[in-house]
Amino acid sequence: MSVYLITGASRGLGFGFLKQASSNKENLVIGLVRNKVETEKKVASELNDNGNVHIVQGDLDSYASLKQAAVDVTKIVGDRGVDYLIANGGYLPTFDAFDPIGAYSDKVEELEDVLTKLNQTNITGNIHLFNLFLPLVLKGKVKKVITISSGHGDLDFINNLEVENSALYAAYKAALNVVVAKYSAQYKKDGVLFVSISPGVVDVGHFDQVTPEQMQGLMGFMGKMAAYAPDFKGPVPVDEAVKTNMALWEKVSIEDGYAGAFVSHFGNKQWL
Repeated sequence: MSVYLITGASRGLGFGFLKQASSNKENLVIGLVRNKVETEKKVASELNDNGNVHIVQGDLDSYASLKQAAVDVTKIVGDRGVDYLIANGGYLPTFDAFDPIGAYSDKVEELEDVLTKLNQTNITGNIHLFNLFLPLVLKGKVKKVITISSGHGDLDFINNLEVENSALYAAYKAALNVVVAKYSAQYKKDGVLFVSISPGVVDVGHFDQVTPEQMQGLMGFMGKMAAYAPDFKGPVPVDEAVKTNMALWEKVSIEDGYAGAFVSHFGNKQWL
């Protein structure tokens, strides 16, 4: 039996992780979400009721909310602690998803707003998350903190393929990778594995409402992906990505050199 705590568990990969982990009745699975009521309705309608899923309100943009969530989760898990803390939640802007960074020169206010949100949610929010929930992780048997990152944050990937889009998102994923490595440097001696993992390209509906102009930028990026990984067939379904990623969670360890690492869903630097 393992205890999972998953942020951003209301949809996409987060809900997929919640679904897969809770399919084992022996696991205790906690989803940390902004909208508790709506997520509980979704769990009731879409998951088999094994009685092992708990939804807790927690907002990465609010320290007070996360602090209360830590209290609520402690009541649920008791002395068992948390085996897997999955830092999946985050802010994903569409602002920079299709254009090169130089295209934002006349969008000053929007640029600054996106940067502020990225910093608050993806960096500050996750630092608070780690600090508040580490006492529970230290009580767990497995002691793994898995941060969902992105290959966009890899410098070699950017430079070798001249990837122009998603500059702001990439920068903050790279910053979060550094944060994860710093936590690893501190807590490795306590047996806690901190690792950043890019989940691959997953079909979670991010591109369902793109404009023709945005589609043009997206197709240029996808062309570079095809050159990088000729066998790449496009985004994979959530269920497939979940199984691949969770299998890697089981495999990675401090002993095998993954402490503080930034790797793909393959466990290496092949992002697609």
